[in-house]
Amino acid sequence: MASADVVQGLQELENSSAPQQDRPAGYKKLLEQVLSSATTSPDFSASLGAIIDSILGDNLGIVAARPLLSTAVDSIRAIPSLDTKIQAGTTALRSLEPRIVSFEEQDAQLREMLADAYQSQEEYIEAAKVLQGIQLESSQRRVADDHKVDIWMRICRLYLEEDDTTSAESYLNRAKNLRHQISKPEVTLAFQLSEARILDARRRFLDASQAYHSFSFSAVLDEEERTRALSSAIVCAVLAPAGPQRARALAKLYKDERAPQVAEFGMLEKMFLDRLLTPEEVSRFSENLQPHQLAKTADGSTVLAKAVIEHNLLSVSRLYDNIGIDELAALLGLDADKAEGYAARMLEQGRIAGSIDQIDRLIVFDGLEPIAEGGTSGQRKVVAGKGLRKWDSRVQGVAEELERVASMIQHQYPVQYCLAQT
Repeated sequence: MASADVVQGLQELENSSAPQQDRPAGYKKLLEQVLSSATTSPDFSASLGAIIDSILGDNLGIVAARPLLSTAVDSIRAIPSLDTKIQAGTTALRSLEPRIVSFEEQDAQLREMLADAYQSQEEYIEAAKVLQGIQLESSQRRVADDHKVDIWMRICRLYLEEDDTTSAESYLNRAKNLRHQISKPEVTLAFQLSEARILDARRRFLDASQAYHSFSFSAVLDEEERTRALSSAIVCAVLAPAGPQRARALAKLYKDERAPQVAEFGMLEKMFLDRLLTPEEVSRFSENLQPHQLAKTADGSTVLAKAVIEHNLLSVSRLYDNIGIDELAALLGLDADKAEGYAARMLEQGRIAGSIDQIDRLIVFDGLEPIAEGGTSGQRKVVAGKGLRKWDSRVQGVAEELERVASMIQHQYPVQYCLAQT
């Protein structure tokens, strides 16, 4: 219940015979009185609600009420205690709700202020829910596209803080429709990072790796942020399903001159060069992964374990012309049935080329190169035998290493050219 002083003051204002234009000063004085005792008065919330209800009543017109409510929002924003600020803001929102159509601007100000307070307390879901109530499509006021995108991207980031990618993606899609009309670089960066994080959480690792890598080239970010984005790009590329598409992603990252600076470079290098990974290396790599990157798949293995098994199987196909199923199982650390199942799946999807002889329990890798992931075993092209394929691969490797060394020399010892004077 409101305090006796507030009740008496409201009665005087409501029953006063003074002109209506003089009443705002009385309401403003009452607001200042109540808000000054926000942290000490037990009746603060009820008193504030009673004042706002009276302002929204028939005593004042809409024109006079709007600046008073804006003043109330500014006063609530100035309250130092977050808990009291949230209490006051919630009370004001509750009073505004029946007449929100006439006071959309003040409602939006209150919600943004409340979201700031919730975010400061790391209550990200509550902050997102408060912002969702802002009327962005209304006939009562015009909201600029910039502001719409700012609100939607803020809601998206708040949901991502709690790993709610479904809700975050819905608001990212809303912002996507207006993205190309926005010139703010910080909004573009927020969009790119949010998109990458959502793709990462959805386990679309190849797309996420590309998004993180593009984000890492932004000149607006500082060096630490760019390095972190590059690290995330490498992690996602490592976790992606083995095959031609991932090979292209690994090559692109391996050629990035910044790659040796990140901790994940060792894993990137071994995967790019088709070397077998040991359990110790995989264990060290997994220490820095996010929880969703360690989640279990339908067959009970983790995302990382599945990616490593497929990579090692692809590496085996580069090293051997044929291998027994039992020997392959020993190399992969699996039982024979699971090893055969992984090999059969990758053969069927066109990610490795060869055949399985179940009678002799032998896997034969042939000289056929898969054209793309998701194809069948018949969608391949002949490259004139495995020997020529290995030769091409080695020539490519030497050329890439030579280019890498030349770039390092040029970076270490830059040469300046000048025109000879005649």
